[in-house]
Amino acid sequence: MTDTTAPRTDPAVTGARVALVTGASGGIGRAIAARLGAQGMAVGVHYAGNRDRAQDSADAVIAAGGQAILVSGDVADENAVGQMFDELDAAFGGVDVVVHTAGVMLLSPLVDLSFDDFDRMHRTNVRGAFVVSQQAARRVRDGGAIINFSSSVVKLALPGYGAYAATKSAVDALTLILAKELRGRNITVNAVAPGPTATPLFLDGKPQQAIDALKNMTPLERLGRPEDIAETVAHLAGPARWINGQILYANGGII
Repeated sequence: MTDTTAPRTDPAVTGARVALVTGASGGIGRAIAARLGAQGMAVGVHYAGNRDRAQDSADAVIAAGGQAILVSGDVADENAVGQMFDELDAAFGGVDVVVHTAGVMLLSPLVDLSFDDFDRMHRTNVRGAFVVSQQAARRVRDGGAIINFSSSVVKLALPGYGAYAATKSAVDALTLILAKELRGRNITVNAVAPGPTATPLFLDGKPQQAIDALKNMTPLERLGRPEDIAETVAHLAGPARWINGQILYANGGII
């Protein structure tokens, strides 16, 4: 499904890079889409269900100086993801950058987590990352960048995050290996691993005491902001051509 909010542009004429940002209807994904728009990119703003929020994100991209279209689909469905790339090809001539932020976080002690919740996270976080990475490896133009999303909880090993951290460990492995498999294409492949970041995904259901404790874990004594993570992604998506096959911990110094 596509809803075009910007005119067709030929990158060969304009020099514009084209990005697909999954999970761009809110939180970190929205901040990334707007930041890439500020770099002059044309952005495919992906959403799974809330079109109005996605339209707000597309409007933010355009306001920042970029172009945008809306694309929708299940990131774990290879046909749906392939269609997103087809729609970006038709609108902008190709794809240079893929930023895969879409994910699900369901917290519970390991002994209490339902298998339905485990399977839901695995489908979105692991299969989704595999599908998006596979399509990106096939479709991103030479000289591009693929940026997956991990999490600092892989390293922090916080209670209650076991199943979620396991899905993000899989993302780490996919990212590091894909970077080597794309030898000769001049495509960088990295993952960004945010720490505690003030988004609805992170804040939902947490008591203030828990939020304050996580905030105080950082030497900077604050939660991250979506814009902090977007700056890291913008660097990887643009000038950072010598960073490849890395997991970047964007977490304010939590160890």
